[in-house]
Order: sequence, then C-alpha cells, then structure tokens
Amino acid sequence: MDATNQEIKPFRIDIPQSDLDDLTERLARTRWPAELPDVGWDRGVPLSYMKELVTYWAAEYDWRAHEAELNSHPQFATTIDGQNLHFLHVRSPHAEAVPLLLLHGWPGTFADFLDVIGPLTDPVPHGGQPTDAFHLVIPSLPGFGFSTPLAGPGMGPARMAGLLVELMDRLGYDRYGVHGYDVGSWVAPEVGKHCPDKVIGIHLNAMITFPVGAEGEMDGLSEADQRRWQRMQNFNDGYLQCNSKRPQTVAYALTDSPAGQLAWIVEKFKELTAPEDGLPEASIDRDRFLTGISLYWLTATAGSAAQIYYETISANDWSDSEDSEDSEDSEDSDWSGAEGDSSTEGASAQAADWNAGGQDGGHDGGHNGQQGGGQEQGEAGGDWASAQRGTVSTGVLLSAHDVTVRPWAERDHNIVRWIELDNGGHFLSMEAPGQLVSDIRDFFRTLP
Repeated sequence: MDATNQEIKPFRIDIPQSDLDDLTERLARTRWPAELPDVGWDRGVPLSYMKELVTYWAAEYDWRAHEAELNSHPQFATTIDGQNLHFLHVRSPHAEAVPLLLLHGWPGTFADFLDVIGPLTDPVPHGGQPTDAFHLVIPSLPGFGFSTPLAGPGMGPARMAGLLVELMDRLGYDRYGVHGYDVGSWVAPEVGKHCPDKVIGIHLNAMITFPVGAEGEMDGLSEADQRRWQRMQNFNDGYLQCNSKRPQTVAYALTDSPAGQLAWIVEKFKELTAPEDGLPEASIDRDRFLTGISLYWLTATAGSAAQIYYETISANDWSDSEDSEDSEDSEDSDWSGAEGDSSTEGASAQAADWNAGGQDGGHDGGHNGQQGGGQEQGEAGGDWASAQRGTVSTGVLLSAHDVTVRPWAERDHNIVRWIELDNGGHFLSMEAPGQLVSDIRDFFRTLP
C-alpha cells in the first residue's frame, strides 16, 4: 500500500442545486416507451407504476431532507493506492465497543445501513446491552457513490478488501468484525483472508453462492437448496449479463436518463424483496430506496458501480475458456436452466456454465499482490471455488427469499452459525433492520 499520504478528511454531502434542477427537468422530459397490454411485471417495470414513481421523485421526494439525514452521521474521505474512499465513521458512546465494517451490495449504497446505525452503536435504548455496542465504519465501495472515480481496472473484491484493511489500519483498529451483503458478501470474506489475525468474525446475508462443476456437488442437495439454486439462476437473468459483460455500454443509458436509472434499480427491489403481488414499497420505504437511487444518479456511478461484476466474472475469463467458446451466442449459455428445471439433474446440467471462469482472487491477485491470488483447479473442482477457503469464523443469516445454497457456502467459508428466517428478502438492512441487528449481536456475542 502507498503510505505516503494517509490523510483522512471530513466529508459533507452538498449536491449543487443545479444538479437537482437538472434531475427534475430530465424527469419532466422523460420519453415514455410503448407497453403491451396486460403483461404486469413479467417484461419489466409497468408503465403506469413508472409514471407515478417518476412524478413522486420529481415533485414530492425531498433530497435535501435526506441529504441532511446522511450528513447527520460523521463522514470522511481518504485516498488509498490512488483510490478515493468515502465512508461513515460512527463511534459508539461505549468505549469498549467492537469495530465493525458494514459493506453494502449492488444496487445498494452506504445509505442502506441508516436504520441499523443507532441500534448497533447505542444498543441500550434499542433493547441491547452495552456489550452489544459497535463502532461502525460504513464505506462506499470503490466505484459506488462518492468513492469515485475508480483508480483503474482490476478493482474486484480482493483488491477492495485490501483497501478496507488499510482503512481500518488508518483508523487505528487492530481487531474488528465485518458484515456484508450481496457483493459486500464477496468483499467481506476477502478482508478476512487478507488479515485473519485482525478479523474477529464475518457476518453475511444475501450471500451469493455458485456451483463449480465439481463431481457430486449437486448430490444430496435438500429441496430447499434446490429451490434456492433455481431462484439463483433466475436471479442472474438480465442485469448480471449486462453488468458483468458490458458495464460501460449500460452506463451511457443509465447516466443520461434518470427514469432509466430508476427503472433499472427499482425492478431489483421488486424482484428481490416484495411478494409476487406486491410493489417494492411493500418491503422498503419508498423514500429510502429513492435516496439510494438518487445517490447513483447524482454521482453518475451506474457504470463504475457495475464494474465489480466485470472484474469478478468476465475479467476472470468466464466466457473465454475452451468449454465456453462462443458461449454468448450459444443456447448452452442460458443461465436460467433448461426449461426452468430445478431438479438435481437439471441443476447439474447447468453447473458447467458457471464453471467457465474464476472467482475474483485469480484476477485481483495480479493487481494487488495479496492473498487469494492464484486459482488452482485441483480436487476441489472448478474455477468458481475460492482460491483459498476462508478461516475466519463466519455467520450467515438467510432470509426466506434468498438464494444461498448451504453446502456451497460451507465449501468456501468457515461457517460456525447458520440462521434461516421465514421472512425477508435481499435487503435486510432496509426490509428488516431489527432482525439484522439482532442476528449481528447474537453472532458476535458467541465469538472470543
């Protein structure tokens, strides 16, 4: 790490009024597409819902009020190895609190954790004990929000983890925990691999697991795990193909059209949270998810935030192996499975499609020179197996609508706690913050 400039500066969000006026004007000039009748959400976000939501965003949503809420928490910025890094640093009133990194996912932001800051830092008024207190460090992952621009190619989970280890060093934290969800669940274990002697434990939700093409890996999957695997295949339709293969191309549309950016993200809140007959607002407060979408728009980070998918998937030769030559044009590359077959046999037939590339470690190792560098295909099977199995004690919180397959998670991580909920979706910090707080407390209570 470049240690020549370790300055940490206070940071305050102050979006120019001209940018807010531009947003309102663009929303008013939205060029609406045609829509087929009676298709609902099957082909994307319905036109009637989009028109109502755009009107609300332009006329009723109050950015300045939510900007003030964000600024009510101490924010800072620093530069590590040429990468700008923005973060919240909220210290507990309890001096002996455990430092905890909170890592968001996509299409999330640091604002996803607003509802858990109080209960985690000051537990007593929120039903906890002083020993449940945490000092929180909540970064915008590189490429997201105010942690821009990206310093260059190669900013995948392992390299991000190296930056976060350095950040915690700069803040003077020698021992700390890590929580992550979605792509944050990729980065959090890499922090543990960089410095297992410093990381007390890793807590994950919305953890994404993959088959690796190893012999017998589909054998013995429970019915619940088979359903999760099927949901994962559907989960990967559409956005992941775009983000992982052509993030720059997608960026032009999303950076130029706020309605396009809104539709791109709100669809994910619908698919990954709400019940089939509900709207995203059934699970997450409308203003809360509009704050995140506003951050994407106002920082123009639709493209840079998607780069983590490219680094994790395409840059690791997912589509360049001998087994997947011309895979983009082949019916065999349909990740959604043959005719939606969720059986063990059907899943086995699809595993090879996931095995054409590597986890982030193989690519990042060349850039960062840290642990997790080289991929090895030995007895463990294919490239999606972690180059190095995590050793840090890990707890997993699985929501009712999540996609984590337990045997594949245990393949790559030292899982010591596994809790399954009968409710919730992908964004627990916003959908069920009380349950997330409770499980984080319970997990870290068990650790030495």
